[in-house]
Order: sequence, then C-alpha cells, then structure tokens
Amino acid sequence: MAAKLIFLFWIFLLLLYKVKPDLDNVGPLLTQLTNGFNAEHKSMSLDDAVIDNNGILQLTNESVQVDSHAFYKYPIKFKNSPSGKVMSFSTTFAFALINERGNQGRYHFAFTISPSGALPGPYLGRLKARNDGNISDRVFMVAFTVIHPKFSDIDDNHVVVSLNSSIVSNKSVRVDQSLRRKNSLTLKSGQVIQAWVEYDARINQLNVSLAQESDRPKSAFLSYNNVDVSPIFKESMFIGFIASTDRPCSSSHYVLGWSFNINGDAKNLNLDKLRLRLPKMNGSKKNHTGLIIGVSLSSALVVILGILLVLYNVRKLKKTDVVEAWELDIGPHRFSYEDLKKATKGFGDKELLGSGGFGSVYKGTLPNSNTQVAVKRVSQNSKQGLREFVSEVGSIGHLRHRNLVQLLGWCRRQGDLLLVYEFMPNVSLDKYLFDEPKAILSWEQRFKIIKGVASGLLYLHEEWEQTVVHRDIKAGNVLLDSEFNGKLSDFGLAKLYERGSNPSTTRVVGTLGYLAPELARTGKPTTSSDVFAFGALLLEVVCGRRPIDPKALPEELMLVEWVWEKWSMGATLDVVDSRLGGEFDEVEAVLVLKLGLMCSNDAPESRPTMRHVVRCLETKLALEEEDFMQSYRTTSTSVGDNEDIVDVEDVLTTSFSVFSGDDDR
Repeated sequence: MAAKLIFLFWIFLLLLYKVKPDLDNVGPLLTQLTNGFNAEHKSMSLDDAVIDNNGILQLTNESVQVDSHAFYKYPIKFKNSPSGKVMSFSTTFAFALINERGNQGRYHFAFTISPSGALPGPYLGRLKARNDGNISDRVFMVAFTVIHPKFSDIDDNHVVVSLNSSIVSNKSVRVDQSLRRKNSLTLKSGQVIQAWVEYDARINQLNVSLAQESDRPKSAFLSYNNVDVSPIFKESMFIGFIASTDRPCSSSHYVLGWSFNINGDAKNLNLDKLRLRLPKMNGSKKNHTGLIIGVSLSSALVVILGILLVLYNVRKLKKTDVVEAWELDIGPHRFSYEDLKKATKGFGDKELLGSGGFGSVYKGTLPNSNTQVAVKRVSQNSKQGLREFVSEVGSIGHLRHRNLVQLLGWCRRQGDLLLVYEFMPNVSLDKYLFDEPKAILSWEQRFKIIKGVASGLLYLHEEWEQTVVHRDIKAGNVLLDSEFNGKLSDFGLAKLYERGSNPSTTRVVGTLGYLAPELARTGKPTTSSDVFAFGALLLEVVCGRRPIDPKALPEELMLVEWVWEKWSMGATLDVVDSRLGGEFDEVEAVLVLKLGLMCSNDAPESRPTMRHVVRCLETKLALEEEDFMQSYRTTSTSVGDNEDIVDVEDVLTTSFSVFSGDDDR
C-alpha cells in the first residue's frame, strides 16, 4: 500500500511539473526577456531563428528567401470566455533591421498574435494567400518596413496594422511623415528602435509608438480608432515575431528585448544596455575588403584636403562676415550666433515658445549673465524675411519706453536672422481674454494694461524723434511681464516717417478686425489707423471678446456694432466681460467703452489722438455725452466691405506675437 502511495505521489509531481504557466499572470513571464534573451531559454519556440551568445534573438541572417518565426511557447489568455471581449494588452520590444546586401528588395518583420505557433508562408513568413482575409485564421499583426507588390505598400519605411491574415493592410502610416522630427527614423538603418503596441479594450483603440530612446513618446504616431479585435481573437493566443527576406536583397532582423502585459503597461526596456549587444553591420564587408581598402587609400588625400579647405573657408567666413550699410546704424548689441545657440539649447523644441508667419520664438538664458531672453528666429521661408528684420531692428532698436518690449540685440549669420528681446513670462494678453484663458484678469489688471499700452503708443506717435506707425496693434501683440504690465511688441510691420511729412502708400497689412476702413482706399498707414486698432483693443479688453467673432450670434458678430447698440439702448454695462462677476469700476468701464467707440470711428479726423486718450485714462476725465455723441458715428464697416479691397493674402495673419506661444502649440 505504501509503495502504491509513493508511486501516485511521484505521478502527481510529474503532472505538476508539466503544467503550463498561469495564463492570467503574464507580466512575470516576459520580465526575464527585458534585458535580452538567454541562449538556453526554454520559453521560446524558434523556427529558423536563433538566440546568440549576446542574448539577441536573430530572426533572419544574410541569406535570401528566408522565413522564420519566434513565438513565446505558452499561450496567453486574452479573454475570460470564448465569446467574450478581448482584454487590454501592451507590449514593447527593441529591434534592429539591417540591410545586408542590395538597396532594393522585400523586407518583412512583424509582431504577431496567432491562435497557434506560426506556420511558414509566402507573406511575412506566416500569411497564406489562399486564406487572405479569412477570419478563421485569426491573426493580429503590426508589421515594420514591409515591401511587397501584393501589399500595395506606400514605401519601405512605414508601419502597417493587418487583421485576419489579410495581406492588405487595415492601417498604414509613413514613419518619417508621422513622427515630424528633425531626424526622422529609418526603420532599416540598423539603429536600435523601440516599439510600443498598446490596445485599449475600453475604447477599442490601438496605438503604435516608435522611438530611439527608452522613454515612450507622449503621443502615438499611429492610432487605429474604433477597432474591436475580439472577433479575431480566441480565448488564448500565442505572441511572437515573424520575419522573412526575398530576392535580390538580404537583411538581418534582430529583437534585443521584449516585454508584454495584460491589463497593464509592459515593463520598459533599457536601450542603452541593449545597444551594446548589437553586432556590427558587416554584411558585405567581408566580400569587399580589398575594394574598401583601395578606395580608402586612394581617396584619403582628397578627403583630407577637402576637410582642410572647408575649415579654411569657415574660418575665413567668420572673420570676414559681410556687414551691409544698414547694419552700421543699428543701436542694439550684436550677439554671436554661438552664444544664442547655446542660450536656447540649440534652438531645441523644449525651448520653443511659439511660431508664426515670420518664424519661431525660443526661450533662452544668456551665457555668463544668466539673463532670460526670447530669441525670434526669422524663417528663411518668410515672404518678408530680411525686410521685416531690418524694419524691426531699425525701429525698435532705438526705442526706449517702459511699455514697449525692449530689443536687447540681434544676430545675422548667412540665412539666419535672429532678434533678442527681454523675456515676458506671462506671454500675451489674448491668452487671458479669449477661448479658454490661462487666468481671468481682474478689472484693475485690465485697466493698468490699457493705460500702459496707450502710453507706449503715445511715445511712438509723438514723443520719439520720428513718427512710428505700428500697424499691427492687437491683444496678441501686447505682452505681459511678471507684474502684468502691458508692453507693445512685434514691430515687423512698423513704418517710420519724419514728423509733418505724408506717409507713403504701401501694401495693406495687419489683422482683420483691427484694420481702419480708410486703409483699403488709400493704402497709407497713419497714427489715426493705429488709433482705430487701439479702439478695437479697448473694446476686447473690456468685453473679453474678439473684434470679429464668427461663433457669436449674427447681431453680435462685429464687436463695435454690438457695443454701440447696447450703448444706444442704455445697457452699456451689459457688454462688460461676464467672467469678472460684476467686480469692476463702473466709471472706468464706461470711460474705456466711450474711448473705444470714439477710436473706432469710420472717419479718421473724428478719432481722438493718443495724447487725448492718455489724458482721459490718467485723469479719468469724464467725457461729456454731447461731445461723445457728436464725435462718434455708427460704423458701416463690415467684413464684406473690405473683402474685395484688402490684400487677403497678408491681412489675416501677417505677423505673430513675439512671446504669444505657449503649451498649445
């Protein structure tokens, strides 16, 4: 009896040993693969694939027409019942695709979820043409760098999602276009690339991300929405990789690390450690060693001479930088390009404050002084380019006023045009007035900003040695310092002329809603046309609305007409921004609204001067009702009146606020 019990006990232990791992706890199963594979690993099923001594899974080698696969030996439970919904899953893996020989050919590599171990086939080492699209195959696939005539592939640098063994992709995206980076990824470059494939069962969304770093990008470059993979998944499925090559090209496919999880994030990989294990690309090197040595020796002298010549020209160019006549009369400091590059961390994306028609603006810290600045880099594709650069440096470079953004310096190196300004930490006024504002400005802050901008505009019109017409006054060009003082910025469109002289006719530029009606007739920017734009600014600061609001009711489309209608009805304070909650100075609000309507008069001669506006704001001078009514006529300007006259190409947005950009870019 005792012998029989011992025998049954050993049978029980043997059966226990044969039991497969827990399918509901797949996290630990692949954890051991995150730092590479083990050559003696028993959990992988390999077909024409090997795990080398460095712990790298090699799916294909230099041979052509090779089909291989490597699957995790144990099935993964994706459903709680055969007809149930697939659970969320996440996987990440590091791979490298090396083109060993030939520039053309067919390269296949894919992460696959299959109902059984992969079966070799003519497409991707798995798919069978006779079952193309057959739901009974139940294959889920994310493929990389696929080239095959029957796939209708777009290029050899893209990712596709394929369901049901279909050889035609359900979703296909180019890698270089989707990542939108300065150095786009090339899948077959031989560089180690990490991929994330994540399926969210709650919203039926599949995301694929790629990077050459260990951290997953904030946003996926391929998103497949409204895709329910439940119909093609069995209760348990196998996960793994498939690859193949075809004539005339051969390539090597490597997987350096792999992690997978159900209902949770896959464990991250350490790419720095994994890269050290990747073998060097030496596909055709062995066959052409003599040729490489010969070419290298014969061209060595030419290369050295070429490098020396380039270095000589670069040094000569730095020492003999061309200085044109207009540069001799510029007041601000001229910075070196290297200092500005260092200050902005190489004009990195993390330092980008905003972009517009003239280029991009970067936050920077000047070396040695640790002074924070904003660097505007004029786009080489800008229509204005050097002309606006000269205008801004030549005008604002000599201006000094507490309510004008100060230009600290500039730099010009060949095609690069750079302007350096004082940094304004609270960005532009429009960020606090429209749409979803950063914060709600109090009435005291708004009134202080209005007075500050009015003072700066008076300086431009009357107090500097020349008359300066700004031509683009708007909330987006009013910047706020740390104490929310308003400063006028962006002088790229400014015009200067001697006092008493008539301004010349020029192209109509600016922003719709701020353009004085006479500009469409005369094309002559004047201080009065600046006053008209300032009137629109006054109204939008009080009302918290744009001069032209397409989202508003038809009778409220034009802000100035709506304010005038409310004034005529005796409901003036109804237009004050409701987000103030009724907490504002009624006397000041009425004064600003009156000045806004007066400045918005169609007739230039009926608008007040900036000196009169400043005097009213500083002294809170009450405007007599009779004088106000006499000085204002209901405007007849409308969008349609200007559409046939204004240069639409440049009117809508011809300039951008120097610091108007923030996280919404």
